Amino acid sequence: MKRHLMVLIGLAAALLSAACGGGSSGKKQFLVVFSQANNAEPYRAMQNSLMQKLFAQDPGVKLVISDAQQDNSKQVAQVETFIRQKPGLLIVAPNERAALTAVMGQAMEAKIPVICLERDILQPNYTTYIHSDNVAIGRLAGQFIVDRLTKKYGKAKGKIVAMRGLLGVEGEINRDRGAREIFAKYPDIQIVADPVADWIQAKAKDRMTEVLRAQPQIDVVYGHNDPMAIGAYLAAKELNREKEMIFVGVDGLGGPAGGIKKVMDGILAATFVYPLCVDKAVEIADKILHTPGFQPEKDYTLESLMVTPENAAQMYEKFTVPDVR
Repeated sequence: MKRHLMVLIGLAAALLSAACGGGSSGKKQFLVVFSQANNAEPYRAMQNSLMQKLFAQDPGVKLVISDAQQDNSKQVAQVETFIRQKPGLLIVAPNERAALTAVMGQAMEAKIPVICLERDILQPNYTTYIHSDNVAIGRLAGQFIVDRLTKKYGKAKGKIVAMRGLLGVEGEINRDRGAREIFAKYPDIQIVADPVADWIQAKAKDRMTEVLRAQPQIDVVYGHNDPMAIGAYLAAKELNREKEMIFVGVDGLGGPAGGIKKVMDGILAATFVYPLCVDKAVEIADKILHTPGFQPEKDYTLESLMVTPENAAQMYEKFTVPDVR
């Protein structure tokens, strides 16, 4: 009878340990939650895939990803739900800057470490911010465009369509700002249209069709991401005008549908890699979760790279992420 009682006590202890997150090794289990702005953009799908792959290597972490579907109120509600779950770490790719600022502050007040991933918010309501420099990317894209126009005409002149992402998002603001800083130096370069396509290829195709009907001359389309640049190309191709202009994008994803492959295929003249930032986020997350007293830097800025036909094959291998879904 005594032996039977001891077995029951041992079983109860094991169940309690499992419920509290402990395993046979006694290692603490952590819930990591990722609030993703949307899953529709290829860039974000690849972020999700890489994050799943990397966190899967740590048996002490359970990862949950939510999809805000480009809806601010939905993303705020999802983050509020995560806060109530008291995760070990919250990662947020904000849909828009202003909308997520307060709720991320609430997470900080609840003593939840917060990684702000690749898009900023209005106040530094995060433990750390991991991103690339969109102004610098815009300047790189702008200079590439100036050089191509100079080669075409013998001087820096030409007409540009700037295909803009979701208004108010840091990437849209600064990719636009950086390029315009370069264009402003050359009075014969004009931005003749700057339609908004919210980062989505299908919307860019529709907006570009409208622009093409209104603009008899276009030399360059500068898309704030690759899908919009590709959408613009598809619109121009339908009207047999794609050879009149070049198409430049940003994101520089690997994989068969990514911007790097489109450079290899001759659809994009160039793309500029905006790192997924996930590798760094998981590296910092591991230290936050497993190293007592670790304090990350407030800001980690990752380097961008230019992809042209000359280096596209090499970059394709480097930036292709296996799909683990």
